[in-house]
Amino acid sequence: MVKVLVLFYSTYGHIWQMAEAIAEGARQVEGAEVVVKRVPETLPVEVLEKMNAIDAQKAFAHIPIATTAELPSYDAIIFGSPTRFGTMTAQLKSFLDATGGHWASGALVGKVGSFFTSSATQHGGNEVTVLSSLPVLLHHGMVYVGLPYSCSTQMGLDEIKGGSPYGCATIAGGKGERLPSDQEKEMARFQGKHVTTIAKKLFQ
Repeated sequence: MVKVLVLFYSTYGHIWQMAEAIAEGARQVEGAEVVVKRVPETLPVEVLEKMNAIDAQKAFAHIPIATTAELPSYDAIIFGSPTRFGTMTAQLKSFLDATGGHWASGALVGKVGSFFTSSATQHGGNEVTVLSSLPVLLHHGMVYVGLPYSCSTQMGLDEIKGGSPYGCATIAGGKGERLPSDQEKEMARFQGKHVTTIAKKLFQ
């Protein structure tokens, strides 16, 4: 059995929906055990209220919160975060910053890693957010797997959409009004299945 963790931070639910689609794809691989978890919120409630995020986060409040201690128990970890000025959110970065013990012991060396994201606009930094996440994963010795062009959905011109060879993405809109499209979810499912397939080959 190959164990996969889809680990995300989401403010308004866009990344959560992509995480669920990734998990759907990962579960298509025979023998895969797939878990979806989120990292702790670090913003105070009063700030989240001003951001109008409280109600949105209730939709995925049932998703369990991960601990750094459990990370080595997975064969693959697929990380998801909205973009914040071309980088992952402080919430996910804070979580990863607490994995120094795993780095010191080499607990994540050889594990499969992948990343997905969202941005407000088509050119809002979703590609560079994935790329800027790579140093953390590579410092841990993880094997990065992206979204290959065999997923031809990312090449279509029929709609504005996220997605690149680095990882799937969704375009949320300036006010978060656009939810992941069917094509973006299709790319997410592809990535989940692809990452899990690679992990299965490595660990079985």
